[in-house]
Amino acid sequence: MNPATLTPANLVLCIVCILLTPLAAAGLALIHQGLGRSRSAAQAMLATLCVLAIAAIVFVLVGSAWTGFAGGASQSIHAAGATWDWLGRETLFAQNIHFDNPAQLHAALEICLHMFAVGIAAMIPLSAGTDRWRLAPICVATALYSAFTYPFFAHWVWAGGWLSQLSQNFGGISAIAPFFDSGGASLIHVVGGLMALSVAWILGPRRGKYSEDKMATAIPGHNIVLVLFGCILALVGWIGLNSAASLLFFHVQPEQIVGVILNCVLSASAGLLAAVITTQVRYRKPDASLSANGWIAGLVAGSAAGGFVSPLAATFTGAVAGLLVTYMVEMFELHLLVDDPGGAISVHAGAGLWGLVAVGLFGQHPGAFGSHMLAQCIGIATLLGLMLPFIHVCNLFLNRFLPYRVDRDGDWQGMDIRELGAGAYPEFVIHADEFIPR
Repeated sequence: MNPATLTPANLVLCIVCILLTPLAAAGLALIHQGLGRSRSAAQAMLATLCVLAIAAIVFVLVGSAWTGFAGGASQSIHAAGATWDWLGRETLFAQNIHFDNPAQLHAALEICLHMFAVGIAAMIPLSAGTDRWRLAPICVATALYSAFTYPFFAHWVWAGGWLSQLSQNFGGISAIAPFFDSGGASLIHVVGGLMALSVAWILGPRRGKYSEDKMATAIPGHNIVLVLFGCILALVGWIGLNSAASLLFFHVQPEQIVGVILNCVLSASAGLLAAVITTQVRYRKPDASLSANGWIAGLVAGSAAGGFVSPLAATFTGAVAGLLVTYMVEMFELHLLVDDPGGAISVHAGAGLWGLVAVGLFGQHPGAFGSHMLAQCIGIATLLGLMLPFIHVCNLFLNRFLPYRVDRDGDWQGMDIRELGAGAYPEFVIHADEFIPR
C-alpha cells in the first residue's frame, strides 16, 4: 500500500476511472447476448447480472483476503534460496479495512477496482457457454472463481506476489525483470478466457452445430446491432479500468493517463480495422461479428501495456490481435471443434497472451530486452501450465455434482423458456432453428 501516492488529483481521477469500469461489463454483456440466439437473450443478461452480483459479494468478503495488497500480510514459501510470495493473508470479510481511515484509502480503492475486475473476468465464460450453460452452475462457478481462482493470480501480479518479484527471486539469473501487466490482460482476460475454454470443453457444442461428419454449421447471432454498440461501451469501460490500475498499482501521474486513453483507442481501432480488412480479403465482404471481436481483441491485447508503450506500438499490437482473432475463431470452431459462440476464448485468452508478449517486445521499461521477454514467458507458462489445469479440474469437479449443460428440451426451447419461463421478445415470433433436430 502506498497512500502517499494518492494526492487529491490522483484520488479524484482514480475514483472517476473506477466508476467508468462497469461500462466494460455492460459492453461485454451486450456482445455475448447479441452473438447468441434470441431465445436465450434474457437468460444471458440475467446470468450477467448474477455473475456481477455474486463476484462482488464473494470477492469483497472472501477473495480480497487471498488477493491482499502489495506490502501487506502474505503467505510465503522458501525454496531454491528464494522467498515465493504466493497468497495474501488479510482478514476475511474485509474487516481490516476502515473506510474512514485515510491511511487505508489506497487499499479500499484496490478492493473496489478488483471487485469490478473479477466481475468482468467471470463474465467471459458466459460467452463460450451461450445457449446451453444453466444459471445455477453459472452462479456456483462464479462464486468459486471469485473466491479462489482470480485472487491467486491477482496476488501474484498486482499485490506483490512472486510474479511481480521475479527480479528478486531470480536476480542471479540474467537479472530477470518482474512480470508486467498494467491493465489486467493476464489476470482478467487470459484467466477468464481459460475459464471459457474449460466451460466450452465441458458443455460440448450446441445441438446442430456440427454434422455427423464434423462439418460446422453457422449459427448467427440474433442482434449484431447490440454487439457493435457494446463495443463502444466497452471502450469507455476499458479506459477506466486500465487508467485506475495504472494509478493504483503502477503509481503513474494523472498526466500519464493521456497515454492510456490514446493507446486504448488506437489498439481497439487497429484491431477492428485489421479484422475488417482480413474478412474482406478472405470472404469478399467484411464480417460484422468478427470485426467486433477484433475491436475487443485490440482492447484486450493493449491492456497489458496500457500507457507504457508508444502509440505506434499500441497500434501494431491491436492490429496483430485483430488479425489473429479472425484465424483463431476459425481454428477453434472448424479444426478443434470447440463451440464458442462469442469467440471469448480467442478474444480474451488468445489476444491476451499476445498482449503479454507485446509488452516484452515494446514495453518502455528500464533493463535489457531479454530479461523482460523471459519474465513475460514465465507468466505465460504459469497461465497455461498451472492456471488452466487448476481451472479445468475445478470445473470438472463442480460439473459432477451440478451438471453444467441444459437438457435436450432446453436445447430446443431455448434458455429463456426453460430457465426463466418467458422469452426476451414476447411480442415477436421466435422461429425454431431448422438445423436443430427434435
